[in-house]
Amino acid sequence: MVDIKQNVSLQPFNSLAIPSVATHFVELTQERELPEIIAYSQARQLALRVLGGGSNLVLADRVEACVVRNTLLGRTLVEEDLDTVTIEVAAGETWHDLVAWSIAQGWSGLENLALIPGTVGAAPVQNIGAYGVEVADRLVSVRAFDLQREEVSNLSNVECLFEYRNSLFKSDENRYLICSIRLKLHKSFSPMLHYGPLQALKTNIDLRAQDVFDRVVAIRQAKLPNPDRIPNAGSFFKNPMVTGAVFQRLQLQFPDLVFFRAGSGYKIAAGWLIDKAGLRGQSGAGGVGCYSKQALVLINPQRSSSRDVVAWSDRVRHRVEQLFDLTLEVEPRIWT
Repeated sequence: MVDIKQNVSLQPFNSLAIPSVATHFVELTQERELPEIIAYSQARQLALRVLGGGSNLVLADRVEACVVRNTLLGRTLVEEDLDTVTIEVAAGETWHDLVAWSIAQGWSGLENLALIPGTVGAAPVQNIGAYGVEVADRLVSVRAFDLQREEVSNLSNVECLFEYRNSLFKSDENRYLICSIRLKLHKSFSPMLHYGPLQALKTNIDLRAQDVFDRVVAIRQAKLPNPDRIPNAGSFFKNPMVTGAVFQRLQLQFPDLVFFRAGSGYKIAAGWLIDKAGLRGQSGAGGVGCYSKQALVLINPQRSSSRDVVAWSDRVRHRVEQLFDLTLEVEPRIWT
């Protein structure tokens, strides 16, 4: 019998520490529990909302739904050859723990994605990425329960419709509950070091995946606050993509513009835009504001409501649009 509780605080389950209450709440520990959870929700005409680590989420004050916290666990070696391994990892596993474990096994490919908060199941939803690598680069397939059809689906990388910080699971939110993912990793190490802060490692002729992992962890710890001490959701805005013409306009106006090439276009650093707008270290109602060491990170030190979080987000977006004629897109999902 699944233990479904009512009026449960979600504040411990979201990294922004927003005070929120779920009208119904259950922790999913086994896939076989899903039919009972679905039947319970349908009988009460409740929507199902899936919660992972809560690190990329802005919660409403009250969530009128059956919130399913995905705590499925397990790591399995599926197949291997001379050069690669394919592993299947359950959605409730912690992402950073997976990265550390894979390197300890002698497998590389995830080291650039170290210390990204959240669960394995959330990784493909957001198509998490850092330092030149996205999870889509390593992902083989996703095993998910289709809540509309009430059946398990195995979706290939192509079927996941990955884009920059986007996927099928984000655009069709609340349709799929991810059970596990498969990743292909390498037995020999081929570093990805073209991202600025990692380029200094190119001079290390004995470079290992562990070295890249350690450097990424050090960089992230230096500029990102620990959510256990200062509640935050990491990078709060996507880097806007612009055409060559828009890029040239911006670079003429702002010679110190920070950007990255992205195919035929350019990705403008959202953190630079917010910093240039004078909002780094500033805050608004409820103490919600931009972190003093990294303007892209929105912090909630007073554990204020979603109303205050959204209000500050809107203020940042308005200011950036005024100054640069660019629209910032919010990265976390917002539950209303």
